Amino acid sequence: MNEPTSPPCGAADADDVYMGYAGRDEIVAALNELLEAERAGARVAAESAKTRSPAGFAELMRHVRADEAHWCAMLDRHIRCLDGSPSHSTGDFHARAMAIADPVERLSFLNRGQQWVVRKLEALMPRIRDDRLHADLAEMAQRHRDNVAAAEDFLGRLQSRK
Repeated sequence: MNEPTSPPCGAADADDVYMGYAGRDEIVAALNELLEAERAGARVAAESAKTRSPAGFAELMRHVRADEAHWCAMLDRHIRCLDGSPSHSTGDFHARAMAIADPVERLSFLNRGQQWVVRKLEALMPRIRDDRLHADLAEMAQRHRDNVAAAEDFLGRLQSRK
């Protein structure tokens, strides 16, 4: 009797890439791209928090900065766990955002950056096999959605005052 060369019971032992998951190098590259973006967002928020007008803007920026810093640390930790080297670069988003003088327009731009991160996370998560990393990325995506909603609420309140 001929035995199959690739029995289904061996699927659990198959390589992650073979099973459709992202490989280590791809994950490290994606996490570094996110790390650079988060670092840029943290810097934009920190520098923007120095702006005192409109009312409530600085507080919102301090919250976003703390959140971005939290995700930088999480991404750094996972990259190191994968025996990768965390990038020390800051994404070009920082320079583009800081070129926007009006804080409200900059907040809109920052919000689009937050939405970009969510899209990147949503594309990456189905390809992550590690449960801990997947859970952290899912939480990161949700917190970015929360930040987007808070910024949209803030921007909406500004519009209603006009």
